[in-house]
Amino acid sequence: MSFTTRPCVAGYGGAVAAGHYLAAQIGAAELVAGGNAADAACAMGFALQVLEPHQNGPAGEVPMLVWDARAERATAISGQGPAPAAATIGAMRAQGLELIPPDGFLAAPIPAALDAWCLLLERFGTRRLADVMAPARALAEHGFPMYGFLRLILRLVAQRFETEWPSSAAIYLPLRGDGERQTNPPLGRFFASLMDAERNAAGSREARIRAARNSFYRGAPAAQIERFLATPIADATGARHAGLLTAHDMALYAGRFEDPCEVDYRGARVWKCGPWTQGPVFLQQLRLLEGFDLRAAGSRTAEALHLQIEAAKLAYADREACYGDPLFADVPLATLLSKQYASERRAHISREKASMALRPGMGALPRGWPRVLANGAAAGPMSAPILSSPAEPHAVAAAHGRRDTTQLVAVDRDGNVVVATPSGGWIPTSPIVPELGFPVGTRLQMAVLDEHHPNALAPGKRPRTTLSPSLARLPGGRMLGFGTPGGDQQDQWTLPFFLDVVEHGVANLQEAIDAPSVHSDHAPSSFYPRYAQPGVVSAENRFEPGVLEELERRGHKVVRGSGWDHGRVLAVMHLAAPGLSMAAASPRFQTAYAIALP
Repeated sequence: MSFTTRPCVAGYGGAVAAGHYLAAQIGAAELVAGGNAADAACAMGFALQVLEPHQNGPAGEVPMLVWDARAERATAISGQGPAPAAATIGAMRAQGLELIPPDGFLAAPIPAALDAWCLLLERFGTRRLADVMAPARALAEHGFPMYGFLRLILRLVAQRFETEWPSSAAIYLPLRGDGERQTNPPLGRFFASLMDAERNAAGSREARIRAARNSFYRGAPAAQIERFLATPIADATGARHAGLLTAHDMALYAGRFEDPCEVDYRGARVWKCGPWTQGPVFLQQLRLLEGFDLRAAGSRTAEALHLQIEAAKLAYADREACYGDPLFADVPLATLLSKQYASERRAHISREKASMALRPGMGALPRGWPRVLANGAAAGPMSAPILSSPAEPHAVAAAHGRRDTTQLVAVDRDGNVVVATPSGGWIPTSPIVPELGFPVGTRLQMAVLDEHHPNALAPGKRPRTTLSPSLARLPGGRMLGFGTPGGDQQDQWTLPFFLDVVEHGVANLQEAIDAPSVHSDHAPSSFYPRYAQPGVVSAENRFEPGVLEELERRGHKVVRGSGWDHGRVLAVMHLAAPGLSMAAASPRFQTAYAIALP
């Protein structure tokens, strides 16, 4: 048996995994109390807003995939807020902008996370909002132990908190030492106000949840957000900008249930959220790779990694040219996911030589793409990278793959599965709204200021996000839910995990998660300042001797990192026949955990 850093936990009462171990415990407790997968996911989601404020928050976003075991149906919950009414290309260009800044107020979309959790609980859950929110409220009011990952990010932003953002400093400074108690009283009061709104409402369980939701989007918190964003603050552009988000924008917002996109691969059916996320690149990679004998190539061999990297380059090039909110843009998804198109694109993959081209098969790249970062020099309007700028401390993490996102997965004893990727509304890039205890998001930085592009900024339109939960039904009826934080790299880090399970028959989810990985930085980053690094491959340093050297021989520019710095893949699986649930969590960054119920 192969060594794993942790066991793949298993039980007959369901299983959960979350980006922080206390959130996983809260999700497991919800299953013990009689809740289902949706209830457990909501409890973990709210808890993560307290425990990982550098990763997500109530005003962020959270795309989800849900498997309803009784209906045998997959559903996507959008969870991505659109641009406010005043957010136009003209408004941005009037301020001299070529890119939307990554911090401050200007990039704030309409908050979507709270609505998405309420939608999940209403349609798929069984519990009250107060039931699933109570543990998060307790964490905010009574505190949780400070830990290394959060402390590291807070150290990066402490100076900005002290000098520019007093509302953030009031909660997170002075910086606590590891194990010291961290509280967030205003966030606790905000949760309490939602619970009160639910309790005071009339009608069904669903109507009461909706009333609590509306108390945020149509009540005092929306007005407080508008007032706070009206005062201009400095951002990465060097200028001061006010926000465009208003209470009226929030009052009009409504989240969506959608049909996910899907493909079949080696007897498995795989679902992803639509092209308002980067999720379809996972499906495009599968379409490209099914033309190769990956079982013969092996797992984590140079041949297998080379094929995965080259497939990623082609899929991500199509992402850059074609993806956007399908409610506003004509995204040719049926063609992009077709076998014929994959066959045509596959011809561009050389078995021996790494491609240096950014080559979409359809559509056109945004104006000014690609912006190349090579040997520390940048091309385009920006004269230098911002990796050392205090304007975006997460750029330090971006150099190794973005980590300002979290993940959770849940499965219950009946085989219902929820996979969610919470992100946005994180504390390093926007100051905390004093009355609420959390900041607004900055996801509009992903929209482009090219009116002819599918991802062009427009009022009411969702910016194309990197967030990418995954759901699959495997041969034998096994249900698999998985995902990871990691920005652009999410669908490269989950791909070898999935291939290990489907192509190579790895039954131990933890083994597939623990294995070393690579990712390509070839395509432009979705995050400001949107640089591409042609041919660059980031690699964990635990591969068998000669593997990375062979990639270099084929022309890949391999950057060796540490052994454990690529994402935090989490996964659950349900085997219907014995009723067994399994879960596993990456040990990377030492915070995620999986728990199974007996």
